[in-house]
Amino acid sequence: MFGLSPMKILLLLLIVVILFGAKRIPRLAGDLGKGFRSFGKAVRGEDEDKDKSSDDKSGDDRP
Repeated sequence: MFGLSPMKILLLLLIVVILFGAKRIPRLAGDLGKGFRSFGKAVRGEDEDKDKSSDDKSGDDRP
């Protein structure tokens, strides 16, 4: 589809390392992963506030 040969992939990785630095790449990848997870949860309708509020209401309602 994109026609990415191994040489092009290496060139892209080299450009990323030059732009962001080797120390920042793991943090950027982690942040990107967290973003994808939160987006997936939002698409599925899983909301953290919704889960917390359902836990509070699951108790006994006696006064």
